[in-house]
Amino acid sequence: MNPGDSAAAVIGKSVEIRGEVKGNEDLVVDGHVEGTITLSDSRLTVGPNANVQANVAARDVVVLGTLTGNITATGRVELRQGSQLLGDIRAARLSIEENANFSGKVDLITTPSAATEKATAGASSSHSTTPARS
Repeated sequence: MNPGDSAAAVIGKSVEIRGEVKGNEDLVVDGHVEGTITLSDSRLTVGPNANVQANVAARDVVVLGTLTGNITATGRVELRQGSQLLGDIRAARLSIEENANFSGKVDLITTPSAATEKATAGASSSHSTTPARS
């Protein structure tokens, strides 16, 4: 494997971890994790065989299996078909597919770049093309 390759680390379905998982690379969990998972600038994928009981913080989170805990993502959260999430979501973007089970609250946050784009779009579309009446 070359240093430039971006393969994700994997926690296999027979692996159990209790405690804190931290990293700076993408992670796929297909086993059992209890505690916290922190991947500041990376993507977490909760695989279809996974059972995760943890609060999660990552750039992007994709859930295919079962996750019990809160998710904080600076990017996108995806709840795929057949996934189960019991917990709150705080993210910039959210995608929920059909047959995904979700119980919790959602807080969609505005990222600084999105706020700048919105302000720029608002400023450019604020002018009127209809003539003023006197």
